[in-house]
Amino acid sequence: MTEDVISETDSKMKKAIEALRKEMQNIRTGRATPGLIDRLMIEYYGAITPLNQIAGVNAPEARLLVVQPWDKGALGAIEKAIQKSDLGLVPSSDGKVIRVPIPPLTEQRRKELVKVVKSKVEDGKVSVRNIRRDHMNDLKELLHEKLISEDDEKRAQEKIEQLTNKYTHEADSVGQNKEQEILEV
Repeated sequence: MTEDVISETDSKMKKAIEALRKEMQNIRTGRATPGLIDRLMIEYYGAITPLNQIAGVNAPEARLLVVQPWDKGALGAIEKAIQKSDLGLVPSSDGKVIRVPIPPLTEQRRKELVKVVKSKVEDGKVSVRNIRRDHMNDLKELLHEKLISEDDEKRAQEKIEQLTNKYTHEADSVGQNKEQEILEV
């Protein structure tokens, strides 16, 4: 019984950290990464579609992204979506590919991005704690229904607490790595 609760807790916390890592990829740093614009939504023949489903995105240089649409008719829509995004990027097209130069970040923008990172990390830690709370309640329910003993509940609570500490530290680590990446000039 308690093993199931613990393994489910571990699985959900792992997913919360993975979600945090994916969010961190979308935060702009000084260098070009395809994850920066991969998830931009493009209006493509009347349907809203993620950029990575209608074009290939790669970073041939540290400060340049190249978007190569599979359908040349989507070129204009992709260019507009990149311009309208809150990333502050100015794409240029040659009719076949779109080049998106990544300008260096200003000191003020770096500080703003660090605040965003800290906020996202805190959100990730909150979701880990919420998972802990939910599964602690599950353990109490099992105890109340006399499906487990008090000793089993205590041991399981300790394991869940250890998992919580492990994943909150991991969230902090993800955040610190991203902050270093942002502050790197």
